[in-house]
Amino acid sequence: MNLTNQHALVTGAGSGVGLAIAQQLDAQGCRLTLCGRNEAPLKQLAESLTNAQYVTCDVSDRASLDAALDQARLTFGPVSIAIANAGSAEARPFSKLSQQDWQQAMGVNLDGCFNTFQAVLPDLLEQGCGRLIAVSSTAGLRGYKYAAAYSAAKHGVIGLVKSLAIELGPKNITTNAVCPGFTDTPLLQRSIENIMQATSVSRQQAEQQLLQGNPIGRFTRPEEVAAAVVFMCQTSACNGHTLTLDGGAP
Repeated sequence: MNLTNQHALVTGAGSGVGLAIAQQLDAQGCRLTLCGRNEAPLKQLAESLTNAQYVTCDVSDRASLDAALDQARLTFGPVSIAIANAGSAEARPFSKLSQQDWQQAMGVNLDGCFNTFQAVLPDLLEQGCGRLIAVSSTAGLRGYKYAAAYSAAKHGVIGLVKSLAIELGPKNITTNAVCPGFTDTPLLQRSIENIMQATSVSRQQAEQQLLQGNPIGRFTRPEEVAAAVVFMCQTSACNGHTLTLDGGAP
């Protein structure tokens, strides 16, 4: 797919991986709709890009997302690329995980992906092509200590992606997921702080827990995830794929 003038929706675009994805898609000539809950970082990012607008909404609330997309289409028309990046991770032992914690993890990470993909699907079907890309996690491929709810939600995202790849592939719509390991973003820093509070360890000890077994000995960078997303946007041969970006951790 030639990305020039394609209308790309990026959820969770205000920081971290979402911000990096928006910057790289902008460099490819996309028209961008930046989506998130906090207006200030979205506005700042949109003003720094070539052809971007922003909408505020909660992707776990379908009515909120639909209203935001209706607004976005007025400027840029139908969406042809959807990047379901919005996510939330709260690290704590399973014994201390509340029902509210569980529901919140499912709402943002799994329901948000479902809502995003289904909300833009009519646009993609009408155009006869499109890209659906989820920013999942290695937690969607294996379990992690203190991340039961997050891991369960991201496993659900992988199941959704693989099913849609089979269902929508014949319609020239590809569905893929990138699965970063621990990535150097504000979300990771909050997770580290949660581990410190829940387990009474130092920041260095918390970081070492997360990097244990990582051959390259560092966290994944947001721009590395963004480059993978751009590749998945450009090619139709990649469909139903889960690309792991974790430095080769076992």
